[in-house]
Amino acid sequence: MDVSDALRRRRMVRSFDGAALEADLVSSLFEDSLRAPTAGNSRGISWLLFSGSDEVASYFSVTTDAEWRATSTRFEGLSRASAVGVCLADPTLYTKRYSEDDKKSSGLGEHVAAWPVPYWIGDAGAASLAALLLAEARGLAACFLGAFRGIELLRDLSQIPEGIEIYGSVLLGRPDGNDHRSPSLDLPGPTRSERVHRALFSPNPSAS
Repeated sequence: MDVSDALRRRRMVRSFDGAALEADLVSSLFEDSLRAPTAGNSRGISWLLFSGSDEVASYFSVTTDAEWRATSTRFEGLSRASAVGVCLADPTLYTKRYSEDDKKSSGLGEHVAAWPVPYWIGDAGAASLAALLLAEARGLAACFLGAFRGIELLRDLSQIPEGIEIYGSVLLGRPDGNDHRSPSLDLPGPTRSERVHRALFSPNPSAS
């Protein structure tokens, strides 16, 4: 499957069948996703993997709360994911790389605050998208979950050092056929062609 096909076919699947995935399949997918670019080849992006029902349950125990689990129409399907990869970014590896001789003139090696754009966040997004596309190419279902709840609890659970940023999670598995269409897909907004500007930025008519 080429990249264009994977992009067209990719969908966020939020209801999994709970079947186990081979450990090598999970590991190789997330390792391959790290071929995505990183600024200066800083290699500051990594994955924290939870595989199997027990580890996935421990992930959800800290990243969700009882009220959300009780009221969410999606939790049951999400909880049956076969594996979860938490995308981590280490800004200190970026400042270290940009303090080296070939990058020093940028001034970005002095401190994290010197970066006008935190490119480790962009790199985490690139690795996450790569994981989603690889899942599609390898016949798996996947979705991305933002890091909205329980960040410090997850940090404690998995002993993630302070300073390493938790970007979000990619869930993997096989679909159970019970997923339902996201209402977000029906929201009005500019088309793809309206979001491609040529030389000058043009306000989108549908955004006004």
